[in-house]
Amino acid sequence: MSVDWMTALADKLEGLASSRPQWDSPLDLAQALDPTVKRTPVIELINQKLVEAANTPNARLMVSVSPQSGKSQLCSRWLPLWLLTRNPDARITLASYETAVARRWGRAVRDQIRQDGDKLGLGVRDDVSAQNEWELAGYRGGMFTAGVGSALTGRPSDGAMIIDDPVKNYEDAISKVKQETSFAWWTGTAQTRLHPGTPVILVMTRWSTGDLGGRILSEPGHEDWEVLSIPAQANHDPAKGETDPLGREPGEYHETVHGMTVEEWEQRKIATGPKAWSAMYLQSPTVDEGGIFPPEWPRYSQPMWVEHQDGSRRIPGLRENGYELIMSFDLAFKDADTSDYVVGQVWLRVGVNMYLLDMVRERLNFNATLDKIRYLKAKYPEAGAVLVEDRANGPAVITALSKDIPGIIPVEPTGSKVARASAISPFAHAGNMILPTSMLLTNVEEFIEEAKGFPGASHDDAVDSATQAASYLLLHPLIDQADLVAEEWQDDREWSISPY
Repeated sequence: MSVDWMTALADKLEGLASSRPQWDSPLDLAQALDPTVKRTPVIELINQKLVEAANTPNARLMVSVSPQSGKSQLCSRWLPLWLLTRNPDARITLASYETAVARRWGRAVRDQIRQDGDKLGLGVRDDVSAQNEWELAGYRGGMFTAGVGSALTGRPSDGAMIIDDPVKNYEDAISKVKQETSFAWWTGTAQTRLHPGTPVILVMTRWSTGDLGGRILSEPGHEDWEVLSIPAQANHDPAKGETDPLGREPGEYHETVHGMTVEEWEQRKIATGPKAWSAMYLQSPTVDEGGIFPPEWPRYSQPMWVEHQDGSRRIPGLRENGYELIMSFDLAFKDADTSDYVVGQVWLRVGVNMYLLDMVRERLNFNATLDKIRYLKAKYPEAGAVLVEDRANGPAVITALSKDIPGIIPVEPTGSKVARASAISPFAHAGNMILPTSMLLTNVEEFIEEAKGFPGASHDDAVDSATQAASYLLLHPLIDQADLVAEEWQDDREWSISPY
């Protein structure tokens, strides 16, 4: 009797499995359940590679494509669902840069099953149905989600492991600590949960040469990975035998699910900047050091000031020609050997160009900081605005000096360091920010080295000071030179300063 019962149950389960609908790909399933899902060449190609990976034991697929391309919807929502319709016993792991983000994908797949369970032939267990961890009714399969860096103990992955957007933003991508943490999680945690034959799909926008994708490709075992890299704008060289994964002509942008026009792509390219465009949109990040600022800066070799016997420096034609002379200070919290530097810079704007005249870059305590600001003000008495970052020791310094030094302006930084630097990056690349030779300013090379490594360098105080100055001088409306007497000043050394 019991044997007959077991046989009947097996026949019933087999019948249910054979009657469960099947779709050829995640994209086919998506469009069957949601007619608004769009097919673009990018999505079609990713879909094809996902099917191949699902049918290849131990597949390692890395998909890198620009933001807002629809990759996450396909890979983190529809792919897990499709895999479960093929094998309800599949245990799928999904990770993202934050636990909450991964959990949202788990909820989306779970809710889709609840909504379309009749069409899918699947249901969710009532007792194991959390957003981050749920199982299918009558099967051992389901989905577990976690943040990159989280523990996966006791959660085997035999259906697929999907890592979608392991990097939150650019600052995390270039952080050496974040890079090491992410890679250590992959090697020491994620890989240990894989059963033999389990495919791994890494889906991301490239940010840095040291992001998780870049790190995997630089280590032993990189040859196991198939890389599907789709640049937003085709950048191959047919003369070298290079081809585009979508078959586009060089310079052609890919179609997006949101229907971006060529004009909108061009605007996005300009607004993004060359370094971020190369990484996030061309999927070809440059080395972490450099890129926001140029490797070479225009230089001037003759003094732009007249030095008096008392040590003060005067700028010929400063007021008559509408030049601006300012100081910019980035302060520190303390003066320990490992603390940040106090940086004070003196900049002169002539027309649309700004010239670095002087710089202090030292580790200073509070009183020494006050003395240094007084020193620079005495050295350049014509300086108007004195910009002081309203952080660290800034508020205390402003309070202490506001009665002695006119023109002190507290500056409250907005956005990240990278965002502020990126805003003035075009001026640096266009040659509007001009530095003295080391003969005129011996420590100027320290600024250049900081700029080369920014934002990955160990210190960025000189860059912060310059960013603050350029934002003030070049991002606010300039004085109309036509309204001024633009006379050149010249002395017996036969050099001059001109606003043109």
